[in-house]
Amino acid sequence: MAAEGSAGGSPSRSKRADAQRNRETVLTAAAEVFVTSGVDAPIRQIAAKAGVGMATIYRHFPTRADLVTAVYQHQIEACAEAGPRLLASADSPFDALRQWIDLFVDFLVTKHGLADALQSDSDRFAALHAHFLDRLLPVCAQLLDAAGEAGDIRPGTQPYELMRGIGNLCIGHDNDPRYDPRRLVALLLQGLRRPNTS
Repeated sequence: MAAEGSAGGSPSRSKRADAQRNRETVLTAAAEVFVTSGVDAPIRQIAAKAGVGMATIYRHFPTRADLVTAVYQHQIEACAEAGPRLLASADSPFDALRQWIDLFVDFLVTKHGLADALQSDSDRFAALHAHFLDRLLPVCAQLLDAAGEAGDIRPGTQPYELMRGIGNLCIGHDNDPRYDPRRLVALLLQGLRRPNTS
């Protein structure tokens, strides 16, 4: 009987693992499609990118707002988890900060149209924004502190100010494809450097 129970549990675990993989694949594909086509992109475009049927997307995310919210949360977590990993692997704390900010800019560009997609659910938008700050401000602070302690940047940069400034630099990308916020973000980062550091 025990052997039957364990054999019977295996397909269920396998289905859950497959479902989780499908969900991750959909979230990754949706994030990429949102960058190029905005959050109003056709669901069939996301399904094609993910290599799944539209029914799979609707099974996981019954509404567009559900999908947009999940993509946003998924990217918040990926950005938060990347900070400590980059700090451990980059050549210097400043390189870790620069690489993390590249990810942060990708994230900000991806969330193009988020407010519009969730306009009928202001509570959900407010909760997402609070989650965004709760998860990413400490990571940014850790990276800034490490770069400051290493003597790579000037002291006194506040994580909220830096993230807000980068966010403001990314705004123009929404309606002008000729505008590349990364060039200005790179100048902003260069301005944080201490004199005589490269």
